[in-house]
Amino acid sequence: MNTTTGWIVFGAIVAIMLALDLGVFHRKSKEVTIREALLWSGIWVGIAMSFNVAIYFWRDSQSALEFFTGYLIEKSLSLDNIFIFYFIFGYFKVEPKHQYRVLFWGIIGALVMRIIFVFAGIALLEKFSWIVYIFGAFLILTGLRMLIRTETNIHPEQNPVLRLVRRIVPVTSETRSTHFFVRHHGKVMATPLFVALVAVESTDVVFAADSIPAILAVTRDPFIVYTSNIFAILGLRALYFALSGMISRFEHLHYGLGAILVFVGIKMILSDIVHMPPLASLAIILGILGISILTSVRKKNASGRKAA
Repeated sequence: MNTTTGWIVFGAIVAIMLALDLGVFHRKSKEVTIREALLWSGIWVGIAMSFNVAIYFWRDSQSALEFFTGYLIEKSLSLDNIFIFYFIFGYFKVEPKHQYRVLFWGIIGALVMRIIFVFAGIALLEKFSWIVYIFGAFLILTGLRMLIRTETNIHPEQNPVLRLVRRIVPVTSETRSTHFFVRHHGKVMATPLFVALVAVESTDVVFAADSIPAILAVTRDPFIVYTSNIFAILGLRALYFALSGMISRFEHLHYGLGAILVFVGIKMILSDIVHMPPLASLAIILGILGISILTSVRKKNASGRKAA
């Protein structure tokens, strides 16, 4: 199987699963239960790992390991996006039964934006080899910002994209509509659901600016970078509904994500001097993520015992 066939197979898997996802299983707006979210999260992880196994037999163990490391990096960083989605939906008062629809179309937009980011990033690295240091420095600075972050709330009203949207399109105060646009007194108006979608899309652009350079530190193969990235974000919606009720438990998570970005940034800057085996990188990333989750849970349990 050549690379072209690989792209076709990948595209077919994504198209079929998205069609089944929204067209069959979530055709009507409804609140997603934790049980259903965990089931779908498991399905998306299973598909990604099956694709990973296929890469192993189609290419080699090195490509498979790069895919898994890229998938893990993207999946880890996407946990921070869950916090952002939570605050966006709360700010715009999006009902739980409508949140899946917003995230679905947000993922569709991410599919397009990610392929632009991936190929633009690889093209820049191939044409200007020194830009690897800029990418690395950017990841380190972003990681340090996450490590010293004390404010967990976001402020959608300060988003320049949302300000522009509200200047161009009138927005209704109706929060119960299942549509992104409605006709009010003969005038087409955007609903808070559409504004929430714009907020999700615009924050994903910022998120992609962090995650794509991080994966490019692992491999510059566009097929591996894009497929690992997309499989990770395809399961983001299910992961959101599975974890949205438990996000307060992961108080130290942003420290772990910040440390991962700093590590990947340093690895990228030193790539011409120090060659770290992919398996070692994977072990370090897993260790950092595991420690941040473990310390979060232990602190939450300790706080609960003190309160009792």
